[in-house]
Amino acid sequence: MKWAKWLPWRFAVSYIAKKQGILDPIPVMAKMQALAQPSEVAEPIELIRSGVVFHARGLINSRTIQHNLDWVWPVWIERQFDPRDPSFIPRAFAITHINISNRNWTAVGYPDCPDLPIVDPNGLLTPIFNGWSLDAWLQTEDGRCLLPSKLKQVEQRQELEQGPHITTVASGDGLEIRSEAWVERVEGKMICRLKVTGHSDQAGQLILALRPYNPEGISFIHDVSLNQARDGWRINDEHVVRFSEPADRHHVSNYRDGDVHIHLRDREDQQQGRCDVGLATAAALFNIKAGEPKELTASMPLDTKPTTPLIDDAWSAVHKQRCTLTCPDPHWQFLFDAAVTSLVLHSPDDVFPGPYTYKRFWFRDAAYIIDALLSIGLTKRAERALDRFIDRQTAAGYFRSQEGEWDSNGQVLWILERFFKFTHRRPEKWGKVIKRGADWIIKKRVSNDIDAPHAGLMPAGFSAEHLGPNDFYYWDDFWSVAGLNAASRMLAGTDPELSEHYARAARDFEQSIERSLAGQAEKLRRPAMPASPYRRLDSGAIGSVVCGYPLQLWDADDPRMTDLVEFLLERCFVKGAFYQDMIHSGLNAYLTLHIAQVMMRADDPRYLDLIDAVADIASPTGQWPEAIHPLTGAGCMGDGHHVWASSEWVLMMRYCFMREEADHLVLCQGIPQRWLDAEGPITFGAAPTEFGEVTVTIVADSSTETTLSWDANWHGPAPALDIRLPGHQPVRIEAGQQRNQAVLTRQPAN
Repeated sequence: MKWAKWLPWRFAVSYIAKKQGILDPIPVMAKMQALAQPSEVAEPIELIRSGVVFHARGLINSRTIQHNLDWVWPVWIERQFDPRDPSFIPRAFAITHINISNRNWTAVGYPDCPDLPIVDPNGLLTPIFNGWSLDAWLQTEDGRCLLPSKLKQVEQRQELEQGPHITTVASGDGLEIRSEAWVERVEGKMICRLKVTGHSDQAGQLILALRPYNPEGISFIHDVSLNQARDGWRINDEHVVRFSEPADRHHVSNYRDGDVHIHLRDREDQQQGRCDVGLATAAALFNIKAGEPKELTASMPLDTKPTTPLIDDAWSAVHKQRCTLTCPDPHWQFLFDAAVTSLVLHSPDDVFPGPYTYKRFWFRDAAYIIDALLSIGLTKRAERALDRFIDRQTAAGYFRSQEGEWDSNGQVLWILERFFKFTHRRPEKWGKVIKRGADWIIKKRVSNDIDAPHAGLMPAGFSAEHLGPNDFYYWDDFWSVAGLNAASRMLAGTDPELSEHYARAARDFEQSIERSLAGQAEKLRRPAMPASPYRRLDSGAIGSVVCGYPLQLWDADDPRMTDLVEFLLERCFVKGAFYQDMIHSGLNAYLTLHIAQVMMRADDPRYLDLIDAVADIASPTGQWPEAIHPLTGAGCMGDGHHVWASSEWVLMMRYCFMREEADHLVLCQGIPQRWLDAEGPITFGAAPTEFGEVTVTIVADSSTETTLSWDANWHGPAPALDIRLPGHQPVRIEAGQQRNQAVLTRQPAN
């Protein structure tokens, strides 16, 4: 029936293509589908839709940028189109021109405000989502001009004390521009600010420039006008930018007349301009005296209505709620604080993994992000996001964010159980939701009765996009087993019969996985797990790491896991970080930390090398793009501010201090020994765990002894504690003991 339904369309497409002398796309698509396992959904429509939007912009970029390289473009274009720059990418037959070499930006914002302006590495501010940008320039009377986007080196940092403030300093030839971007709440309204300070050794002008682009490419500006007071713009008859003082001169240009930059010395002053193409540019000029700093602030209201009421001094409230890290490594400390800030910004109601490219919802990312929120005490934020899961469950029980991805139900059930354990409560509203979600997993499985390596597994699906084309991914299977186990435990107290039903289903599912993996081990002649029963060992096998972290389905030293780690370290690492050569084609911070978690759990001391590598590839503002160019160190895939990566850094720090393992708590297994030789306190807490809230403090008393103390508010009797501080004799404290301190003996160095 499906074939009959689509046959007229297939015929029409083929007929039109042949009439126009174009390659018939129908057989081409059939060949493409043949490269993947047959599945219900070839590719999630959501990803197709976003891809179309992404490349539509890229098509506009290709028609605009390369023919106007005398314009002042954002830093990614200046570098990617520069044949002398390592980021250069030949364009040749590329239909679309997109940013695939410098995908770096940092979000600024305010707790629970959904608006997230972004700042690129050279200070370009994009205040509205998917919109135009503001830049700052400086020119002198003798003809010199400082354009930050054309500089190879600028200084940029993020300050976090009063919420994220991004400061960028661009300098050269006796000129300097210091810009600072942030968001604040003023009289109940959200305002994005850009404060610019110019320094010049000669008189000239500090320039606020309106640009029809952002870090992804062109963003149309059709109309711009300077108000009568000369202290603000109205843009596209929709948005307003106000200046802290009137402009001394003002110029506007359109696409046909070129960038406004070439008109900065025109004598005629323009109040307004229009460009039918949508590439209007404007510049407000403010006189600057030689040797005297000139300060200017541009302000723009953010109009999106939050679903959660905003409060004054929200950052102080957040800092009082969340767990803190204190350690003698200032870089790790900064990365932790920046990552916590990212988590807060990206959880206004739903959680989403980025401020721009990925400002949308996935259950996959949400599971990790909510786990990080729970792990640092931001429980209300986690609960608020979890509550929104209910409306995303279909009548069939499927937790749908993207069709054709079969990992989501396991992820929802797993993180829901984590929430129940951390908060020590079980809201009744989740009972039917849990049952429908677990039943969907059972019904979705492939039959065990077929004679195939995927018997009893989840169907072929798109799954985590970085694993490859549609296939029977073990990633989906491990998540599904974890979900069934979680459902069983969550229902044990209210419906023992149903709980046992899900436990049996999980055991049966595990047996199917074991049979499939045994066949692969025989075929591969080693125990390491591939991505699916139809794949050789490749970088997609990173997905199978999930059975060790975060799911802990297997023992830490399971040979299938340890052999997989060895394969990945040997074949898939570049510059100390995991390199995903499929789709991402870059270094991945969060996937590197997944491997580090597995290695730390297995007492493999090399885990620390991986954490250090991730710290080294962070941006100056403490962020990671989704994937990082292995040669330039800049982003090459996904959002330039990737919150899944931020959540993994938070979780890595938390697990270094404390980790649940079955019925006990492991303390301090990941603490670097170098911290004990440095001055300063080492603390983490108060952090929720499945057993209660805990604060850990480490003090190196001498060269031979270290005192570990913990302040805990247990849910019930004290759990067993396994103290595994590296370089020290391990200590086991049995359950029920009312202790809060242990003196550890240092082991002799090898």
